[in-house]
Amino acid sequence: MSNAIRIVTVDGTNVDQERFFCYKSKPKTEGYRQKYDWLSQRFAEGMKLKILYQGQRSFAFIEYIPGEFAWRAVEAPNYLVIHCLWVVGRGKGQGFASQLLNECEQEARDLGKLGVVMVSSTGNWLADKKVFLKNGYKEIDTAPPTFSLLAKQFDDGPQPSFPKNWDQRRAKFGDGMTITYAAQCPYMPDAVEGALKLLEERGLKVKTLRFETAAEVQAKSPSPYGVFGIVYNGELFSYHYIGKKELRILDEMLAKNG
Repeated sequence: MSNAIRIVTVDGTNVDQERFFCYKSKPKTEGYRQKYDWLSQRFAEGMKLKILYQGQRSFAFIEYIPGEFAWRAVEAPNYLVIHCLWVVGRGKGQGFASQLLNECEQEARDLGKLGVVMVSSTGNWLADKKVFLKNGYKEIDTAPPTFSLLAKQFDDGPQPSFPKNWDQRRAKFGDGMTITYAAQCPYMPDAVEGALKLLEERGLKVKTLRFETAAEVQAKSPSPYGVFGIVYNGELFSYHYIGKKELRILDEMLAKNG
C-alpha cells in the first residue's frame, strides 16, 4: 500500500465524501451537523479546508478564510486567516504542518493577499506558535491572557492586529457567568454542555450567547479565539474546556465572594 502524501481540498462538491477532520467518525452528533451547516455557508466566502493524507489515513488539516470573514477577533483585511492547523498521532514531527502552511501561503500569493495570519495560544484548541515561527512567521501582537497574533507578510501594507478593547467587551456581558460560542468548531456543543453542567452544579445561573456571523465574533468576542469563551463578572474565565484547574479557581472565587 502506498504511503504517498496527498492533500485533498474539501469543498461543496466532496464534503459528504471527505467530511472534515474533526468529528469525522461522528456524523450523527450535534457538533458534526452544526459544523456541516456552517461549512456549507463558508465555502462561498472563500474558506478552504485541506486534509493531508499519508496513504489512506488522514493525519493533519488546515482551515483558513479571508480575513474579512474570519471567525476570530482579529483585524486582518486582505489577509488569509487560519482558523485551525492540527496534526495528530504519528503525523507529528514529519513536516505535515509546514506542508499545509505552504498550501495556504501559496493560495494567499495567488490571490494577491498581503499575507497569512494565525491566532495562537498556549491553551487548548489553538496551535502553538512554535511551528509558525519555524516557518518564518513573526509575532506581531498579543492579547491577554496568552494569545499571540502570528503573521507572514508578503507585501507592504497595514499589519493585522488584535482589538484593544478587551475590558470593554467583557464588561458588556454584565455580572454573572456567560458562555459564548459558535459553530465553527464541532466540539462546541460538548464544551457548552459540560460547562453548563459544572457551573450550574455550583449554583451559578449561566447565560449563553451563540455568535451567528463572523462580524459578531470580530466585534463582540471576549477573546481573540472567538469560538468559545466564558466570562465571569467582566473577566475572561476560560476559552476552552473547563478542567480541574479552572474549577478550583472558580471555587476559590465563589468562596471569597461569600
